[in-house]
Amino acid sequence: MPVPRHDVVFRGRTLIDGAFADAEIGVRAGRIARIAPAGTGMRAELIVELAADEVLLPGLVDTHVHVNEPGRTEWEGFESATRAAAAGGVTTIVDMPLNSIPPTVSVAALDEKRAAADGRVFVDVGFWGGAVPGNLADLAPLHAEGVFGFKCFLLPSGVDEFPDLSVEEMRQTMAVLADLGSMLIVHAEDAHIIEESIQAGSRDYAPFLASRPRSAEDAAIAEVIRGAVDTGVRAHILHLSNADSLGRIAAARADGVDLSVETCPHYLTLAAEDIPAGNTAFKCCPPIREEGNRDELWRGIADGTIDFVVSDHSPSTPEMKYAGDGDFAVAWGGIASLQLGLPLVWTEARRRGLALEHVVALMAEKPAARVGLADKGSIREGNAADFVVFAPAETFTVDAATLAHRHPITPYDGRELSGVVRTTYLAGLPVERDVPRGRLLRRRTIENGAHA
Repeated sequence: MPVPRHDVVFRGRTLIDGAFADAEIGVRAGRIARIAPAGTGMRAELIVELAADEVLLPGLVDTHVHVNEPGRTEWEGFESATRAAAAGGVTTIVDMPLNSIPPTVSVAALDEKRAAADGRVFVDVGFWGGAVPGNLADLAPLHAEGVFGFKCFLLPSGVDEFPDLSVEEMRQTMAVLADLGSMLIVHAEDAHIIEESIQAGSRDYAPFLASRPRSAEDAAIAEVIRGAVDTGVRAHILHLSNADSLGRIAAARADGVDLSVETCPHYLTLAAEDIPAGNTAFKCCPPIREEGNRDELWRGIADGTIDFVVSDHSPSTPEMKYAGDGDFAVAWGGIASLQLGLPLVWTEARRRGLALEHVVALMAEKPAARVGLADKGSIREGNAADFVVFAPAETFTVDAATLAHRHPITPYDGRELSGVVRTTYLAGLPVERDVPRGRLLRRRTIENGAHA
């Protein structure tokens, strides 16, 4: 009997079920049709032979990306954001409900966002809904339209059209989402503690850090946990910067709370002590904290308390990012790192003795599993054929001017990193700069047709 022919066969060192093995991966109609040992000799229209210094990884899944379109496309936009994603080995993103205008707080707003993205994305894109005061009645319709969950803030978000929830409003939202089986993802900083911690503007970083104390994050996380206990909602803590909260989070999960937590490359690779005066490219909220805190976050990575790592890609225009002539109290708080996440985390993880397999689980398999992208984030038969050809030992120096996102601003400019993304494949085909083949995703289904 003839051997079935595939569209593409990949041959080389491949990450399968958490371990590297020499393998052949057969792709048919955009999905992984067969995984076989090296030397099997699968036939295909196209054979991709990995070089000796390359490995085949699953495409990364970044569930925390601010695309900002429509309404603030001058900050980023679907074309530039998804090109940057593909350049960094990210094959799926989930877009945050702000800072677009309108924010994704109703089905009508979601329709506008999908229309803006349709036919213009280079990787697959899903959407979060937003939970704001007064939109409880919009949650069920948004859920039915396939958003992956709902985001809220417990303090002002930074944009007027996406106001924060009080703790009581958050609990009301949790009750609705628990009934729907949806998830609430929370920017967890306590508004009252932040208000009491205001500092005078300064080009020095220390006053800004003091204005966003660890206690604000920990108090808000405690409220999220109490709400999740009382309502049974699935809850998620966004962009954890404060390692002091790890014990609280671990204890809640030990008690059966359905709680997950993410952190970001900037909290794992940067330290407050190293931030130059006036360099507001380093500003984000919650803030980058001290080196000792960073070490504790890595311990949370190693022991599994932190579930996954995503970018919180939050770009703005240079005028906003550098507003105030270096005053950290005035400049926009957000870091653009969508393209650099894998080499950033891998460089630091390698230095700390963590394996590449662990890094990929944190940045692909685990975020995909938490949001319900069952066919993403791992190389298994039947899954989407989304891959990254990665050279883990090759080094490069970050040049902000060469990055694919809209504005060449990054705190990593000039930093030497390990690990180069050589090619990104979506549905078995290489991502091309001028051919937007990404799909718009719905929870558990894919809009505009499945890969298979």
